[in-house]
Amino acid sequence: MAWDARRILAELRHGVSPSPEALRWFIEGLTGGAISDAQTGAFAMGICTTGLTPEGTTALTLAMRDSGHVLTWDLGGPVVDKHSTGGVGDCVSFVVAPALAACGAFAPLLSGRGLGHTGGTLDKLEAIPGVSTQVTEERLRAIIDAAGCAIVGATADIAPADKRLYAVRDVTSTVDSLDLITASILSKKLAAGTQTLVLDVKTGSGAFMKSREEARALATALCATANAAGCKTRAVISDMSQPLAPAIGNALEIEEAMKVLVGEATGPLLELSARLGGMALADSGLVKTDAEGETAIRAAIADGRAAERFSGMVVAMGGPVDFDENWRRFLPEANVITEATAGTAGYVTAIDGQALGLASVSLGGGRKVESDTIDPAVGFSRIVTLGTKVEPGSPLASVHAAREDGAAQAAEAIRAAITIGPEPVETPALIRETLG
Repeated sequence: MAWDARRILAELRHGVSPSPEALRWFIEGLTGGAISDAQTGAFAMGICTTGLTPEGTTALTLAMRDSGHVLTWDLGGPVVDKHSTGGVGDCVSFVVAPALAACGAFAPLLSGRGLGHTGGTLDKLEAIPGVSTQVTEERLRAIIDAAGCAIVGATADIAPADKRLYAVRDVTSTVDSLDLITASILSKKLAAGTQTLVLDVKTGSGAFMKSREEARALATALCATANAAGCKTRAVISDMSQPLAPAIGNALEIEEAMKVLVGEATGPLLELSARLGGMALADSGLVKTDAEGETAIRAAIADGRAAERFSGMVVAMGGPVDFDENWRRFLPEANVITEATAGTAGYVTAIDGQALGLASVSLGGGRKVESDTIDPAVGFSRIVTLGTKVEPGSPLASVHAAREDGAAQAAEAIRAAITIGPEPVETPALIRETLG
């Protein structure tokens, strides 16, 4: 059958979901330049209003994967990946990737930069002096050979259809389509040659998916599509009603990850890392059960093997040779460090994670426009947790800023984002649900 863009768009306008063959044809035209931006925008809007069948979402994902180079691996072990839908204080990748490598898996994580109120994995890693996250495929393979894990940006020839489609979605208010989100996330993961994938779909005030129902819908779509595409995938729905680690900011989150890797900290960051890593080890066949996998991840952290892998990755990416031993000396520090304090007595009953993330961006910890330069040292540390009892003057968080005026504004934003009530609240479970 001879396809035509106008025919596909007309069907969408009348509520008819395109067939898998039509979707593949459209993405080929999008990649090759035969489809205009106007047609791409109409396509995205049509999918937002009409939706795709499960078979259509899988076909769209695979077509976007195949629009560029698809990596293949022959490493003598399983290739695993982890993806988070974004939150605040989320530095799990820096713990999970080296721990997986220490347990016999290979973890090439193609990651991204900050989006909205959430920090970018690549921006955080680049807070380490000398580290470069934009590498060639040859360099990526060298990093994997050296450390077993790599956290890098995707090259231009990985899922190029997704890059063009997302740019159009961004300016046509069609970002929040479940089908398009699923295809966007998974096309890049599948193009990276991932064999086993674990997903961390977050819900709560600091997440993009505020409600559990939205998070479950996305997790279900991602698992179904990835498994249909041949990549064994499961997901957890995790709590983001407060920052995962007690810090927000690029260097500050690297510090929190290092504290876990060297045994100085426990808490939710370690718990979620162990759960996701354990699932990945079980699904890749390196262990029999999730519990065995979780034990193996914790052991790799406890005996220092995970920290050694992380340090090896840092060296291979241009960073300092003894980062695991001297990381505090290498990470940048802000010019101004002060406290944001409570104005009243009571208990911390709610934390607006999105507001905290945006306050960190305003300090220079993220980008308001693409051309902005990030200050890796700014952000917040020692953030209080839900249920904490406070008095007037009790610290709510430490503010790390470049200037005094910025620190004062950030302290006000922290006080506005943290609700203090007369009675303690129950802390939500970290893992709400497992799917897949």
